[in-house]
Amino acid sequence: MVSLYVDYSDSELLVLLKTGDQEAFAEIYDRYWSAIYAQVYKMVRNREETMDILQDIFSALWLRADSINVETKLSGYLYIAARNRVFNLIKQNKIRNDYLDAVATYMSEVATETLDQLDERDMAAAIEAEISLLPPKMRQVFELSRKQNLSHKEIAALLGISEQTVRKQVQNALRILKPRLQALGAGITILMCLR
Repeated sequence: MVSLYVDYSDSELLVLLKTGDQEAFAEIYDRYWSAIYAQVYKMVRNREETMDILQDIFSALWLRADSINVETKLSGYLYIAARNRVFNLIKQNKIRNDYLDAVATYMSEVATETLDQLDERDMAAAIEAEISLLPPKMRQVFELSRKQNLSHKEIAALLGISEQTVRKQVQNALRILKPRLQALGAGITILMCLR
């Protein structure tokens, strides 16, 4: 079935659109979609952003149809809406880029020595926090090994367990701690502290 709406003028389609006529909206969409797409794409050069803008334009047209003046030239209305949406997108991207530039500038201006001192303190605190989360027996074995530098034999004798158990507890602690601390960016500190 061929739609009679193809023969309607923009003004007639607008009048029908104001009454909530979906076929009038579909005709407007079919009539202007490709032209608006081409205009927006020329400005933003990004398919996803272009599609988002078109969806916004036509959604707004449907939702605000009753406030559009019937004397308005539909093509002009759509082109202006497209241009304004592109300007808004550019403004948002500029604000985002300005923020990122400001953060980058701040980070490059902060004294490296200060960052190193903060990093050392933070890393030590992060390592201690992660060690405190180990199961109690594993934590005890690990701390005796790494903080008090006791051998596996000494720890086994002190705790009344086998050397094999000590070795396994230390290995398990390292297997648990390494990924957690690496996720915090503590790679070098791990190597220094955990051997």
